[in-house]
Amino acid sequence: MKNDVLIKNRKARHDYELLDTFTAGLKLVGTEIKSIRQGKANLVDSYCYFEDGELYVKNMHIAEYDHGNINNHDPLRERKLLLSRRELDKLEKKLKDQGLTIVTLRMYINDKGWAKLDIALARGKKQHDKRDSLKEKQLKRDIDRAKSY
Repeated sequence: MKNDVLIKNRKARHDYELLDTFTAGLKLVGTEIKSIRQGKANLVDSYCYFEDGELYVKNMHIAEYDHGNINNHDPLRERKLLLSRRELDKLEKKLKDQGLTIVTLRMYINDKGWAKLDIALARGKKQHDKRDSLKEKQLKRDIDRAKSY
């Protein structure tokens, strides 16, 4: 059984300079995983924060399951991320640095059928850095196009 579910946060790579990446599990309810398998999730504007030594993701939208009943989940509820204690301690220590945040990059279903979330420790880019990134991307595209002729 091949899982083709891949939900990306394209905006994160544009708005942030990624310093370190991690893969975390998600603590979900039944209707949430069913919606994710249908590809009905959105990572734009989602971020992670610490509360009582645990890591949570906020503003991640998972649409209500079509065939759910009165026990359907809240689409914007905060979800706990599952990481090892060593990874949590490392992230919490680095997060104390000025100007750093934890952003979501992509969500996918692994071979065992578990939902996984790639997160990154990131620093926000300034407007001129974003323009430089776009110029580099356009230049690389033009060079690749010229090589193909």
